[in-house]
Amino acid sequence: MMIIRRKWVFLAVAAMLAISCKQPDENTIEFEELTLNKTVALTNDEDSPKCSISLKLLQATEANGHKAEVINNTVVENLFHMHDMSMTGAMERFTDNYASTYKQTMLPLYKQDRNDSTKRAWYEYHYVISAEASQGNKQTVVYQATIDYYEGGARGTHLMRVMNFEAKTGRLLTLEDLFADGTENQLNNILLKALKEKTGYATLSELKEHNYLTSVDIYAPENFIIGDETVTFIYNPSEIAAYSEGSIELIIPYTSLDKLLKNSFTY
Repeated sequence: MMIIRRKWVFLAVAAMLAISCKQPDENTIEFEELTLNKTVALTNDEDSPKCSISLKLLQATEANGHKAEVINNTVVENLFHMHDMSMTGAMERFTDNYASTYKQTMLPLYKQDRNDSTKRAWYEYHYVISAEASQGNKQTVVYQATIDYYEGGARGTHLMRVMNFEAKTGRLLTLEDLFADGTENQLNNILLKALKEKTGYATLSELKEHNYLTSVDIYAPENFIIGDETVTFIYNPSEIAAYSEGSIELIIPYTSLDKLLKNSFTY
């Protein structure tokens, strides 16, 4: 198992992706792509079910100074729930642990089902993470990780994890960095209005009738993208609607949010 590296540079202010040997300035974040692939067979049989793991992440390079450590630690904590671990180390540990758990958990079950061809697909596991970076606004870089996995059952899982980093420091920006205290209800009202407009359902009752907000009230998710003119709020499948609706994005212009934003937040 080997991690493959490929380096590229993201310039937040100019919104450029380019190969570069220059020393990045304070608004530049240089990334390298780390790729790790591993496939393990459940048994020694030639036609054994398999578990495939594919990780493609972006790691801030040492050329970024201290903010590289800040960014990489945040990514590792958010994607792998590990602390004090390098990104390469976290990728390797996650892959080994996932493959080991697959064999330990599924092998006894498969031995009971191996002669039932209708159940074979249940044992074909995969776990894929693919990351990309883009410009947010003039001060931020958006790190998006798409997570797709199947662990048996009727369907797989598809998730998005978004992190907005301050380009100068590498600090993760949260909703608390954008919105003033006491504005939660106002923000929720704006999001509810946007959901109604997106779906075409004029009332909360209509939304519920069509499997939106049946078990939860509208809220601002931790998945959001800071843009030049908008904030995009991203809900993963099943968060605020039926799974069949997939991911839901609500794009809110800053003109609708101006009265809610902190004075310290600039766009």
